[in-house]
Amino acid sequence: MEKVIVSGCLYGYKCRYDGKDNYIEKIEELKKKAIVIPLCPEQMGGLSTPRFPSEIIGDKLINNQGIDVTEEYMRGAKVTLELALDMCVQYALLKEKSPSCGKDKIYDGTFSGKLIEGSGVTAKLLQEHGIVVFSEDEIDELLESLK
Repeated sequence: MEKVIVSGCLYGYKCRYDGKDNYIEKIEELKKKAIVIPLCPEQMGGLSTPRFPSEIIGDKLINNQGIDVTEEYMRGAKVTLELALDMCVQYALLKEKSPSCGKDKIYDGTFSGKLIEGSGVTAKLLQEHGIVVFSEDEIDELLESLK
């Protein structure tokens, strides 16, 4: 079976910044077709749950209190990549819009709810190392990709 890293919030873990989850029912189908490895890069980087929301501003990650949390986000991205490479993971299913996991869209850094094209730091790092990243909106494509 192939291995898939899944954002912990999509798996049902209450690890979002606000202590909630983003569970999607198709995770159950994914678990039948692959070895699913749920994790939260933000937690793996040392951030608590709940935590203040953060957005990418230039080359930094800043929370809505003005605190630079770039180091924690980058640490989480690197730990996620190390695990993925050590476990020969080929795919990731990540939460869109997240400053860590967003694949195609992230918030614009103004904390106004406006989206822009872009990737979160974990999604970008995984893609740079050959791991195919899907957003939760693309779970059907991921399911079709699995043998």
